[in-house]
Amino acid sequence: MTFDAALVCEQGAEFAVVCVRRGVIGNPTQAAQTQASFSPHFGGVPVVLMEQDSSGRPTYYGRRDIVDFLANLSMDRLPWKKWHLN
Repeated sequence: MTFDAALVCEQGAEFAVVCVRRGVIGNPTQAAQTQASFSPHFGGVPVVLMEQDSSGRPTYYGRRDIVDFLANLSMDRLPWKKWHLN
């Protein structure tokens, strides 16, 4: 499985932002399960999910302080890369 994510270290805090398909965030149960499934891959750091609407506008799901930080940041500034899971 291949996915896009950014591992971020900002102001002494480390977290991951993972791109998910549209609709995942709208289902709280599925969002929480998806978030938990990615957490071990990033060493247990907090994981925030990100999906984009049809115009490319991001929506985030995760810890409120991280979501608030990301809301004020252009997603182009995150260190995105392709990740691979077996």
